Amino acid sequence: MSRLDYAPKLNEIEVTDFEKGLGNFTPKPDKPVSFAALKATLKKAGYTLASADLTVAGTLVKNDRGWAIAVKSSGQRFLLDGPNVESVVGEAKEGATVELTGDWKTIGEGSAAHESISAPVRQVAANKASPHHFSFPQFVEVSFSYSTPDPAAPIRVTSPGLTVYKGGALTPRLYLIKQHLGTLDVDRQVLDVSASYTPSPRLQLEIEVPFSRTAYDDGITSGDGFGIGNITAWAKYRFFRKVKTYGDSQAAFRVGLELPTGKSDAPTQAQINVPEFVREQLTPIMGGLSPHFDLAYSRAGGRVIFGGNAEVIFRSERAGFRMGHEQRISTDLEYVIPKDSRKPGGELFLILETTFVHRSDGRLEGISVAGSGATEYYLAPGIQYAAAPRFVIEGSFQFPVVRNTGPLALRTDRNILLGVRYLF
Repeated sequence: MSRLDYAPKLNEIEVTDFEKGLGNFTPKPDKPVSFAALKATLKKAGYTLASADLTVAGTLVKNDRGWAIAVKSSGQRFLLDGPNVESVVGEAKEGATVELTGDWKTIGEGSAAHESISAPVRQVAANKASPHHFSFPQFVEVSFSYSTPDPAAPIRVTSPGLTVYKGGALTPRLYLIKQHLGTLDVDRQVLDVSASYTPSPRLQLEIEVPFSRTAYDDGITSGDGFGIGNITAWAKYRFFRKVKTYGDSQAAFRVGLELPTGKSDAPTQAQINVPEFVREQLTPIMGGLSPHFDLAYSRAGGRVIFGGNAEVIFRSERAGFRMGHEQRISTDLEYVIPKDSRKPGGELFLILETTFVHRSDGRLEGISVAGSGATEYYLAPGIQYAAAPRFVIEGSFQFPVVRNTGPLALRTDRNILLGVRYLF
């Protein structure tokens, strides 16, 4: 709403009932207003305007269309509409200063469009000596169906939401990963920084940059390394959305291209005596240029959110190495605990995510490596806290439930995620 000429700043728009989708604001007094423009703007942002009550103060006038209220500061006129206009006007005379609250609509289109008020909530109140009463509009109460602009979202599962329309998000996340293979212990710390921008109600663009430190120890030798991982560029297209009160259903298709930018130098056999394919897994990369294809869906109603995504990754070799092609199916179940059920902000999200991963055998110097594939199933309880409308704190703990890995694939024992999300 803040993009409208007559709308106030965002912090001056009050949400009076979050679950029912009720809010009010006082438009700028010198700007003409339009119900149609308000409805169109909300639609672009993913909201559906159900109705709006308007309180207007001005001078009572009459023309060939009937009674209207003329506002001095904006020069706008509001036609009184409905079957009981005469009874509502009552004994008020033309030229009287009046105030009226009623259902607000835009009638007509283009240059012929005009604003109207019908089915008034109360009688016209006459005021014969109150020049300051011309400061229109005093109050607009809107009722609309919506879901939140997605300050919170699944942590590990792809969300079909687009975060913020004509805005974006910055999301740094720290992953603390513990792996092993026989006597070899591996600890990874990965800082993943992603920035997204949403230029339209259907499209979101994102860039993801990982930085990785890997430490290894087989009881005889140890070492560590640090480097940038493969940068991935993403584009998400939301092709379906059905909005309802305090929730919605939506679906999106996402494509990503993982670029061969990461550090590919693996430890030598002199540094650690394990098979070459295992040493290659101690780098920050899993291969070279790799396309990702992802289909995501979510449904929210009341305080419960359910979603999921299916993703496939096709990996190419880099420096003679790649992990196997990958298929992932993930689910997300959330329960929202509001700080105040009548206002947004301060929500606590209790989250349970699952991930099923199947990875085929990898390749080394163009040859398939038997025993390098895996089939795994993980659970990840998590929590998100909307500390502010544009700032979210999150964390989750992922652990394996089913782990069927080949003798040359590192086994993940735990994956702790800590992150924040800032919307701009």
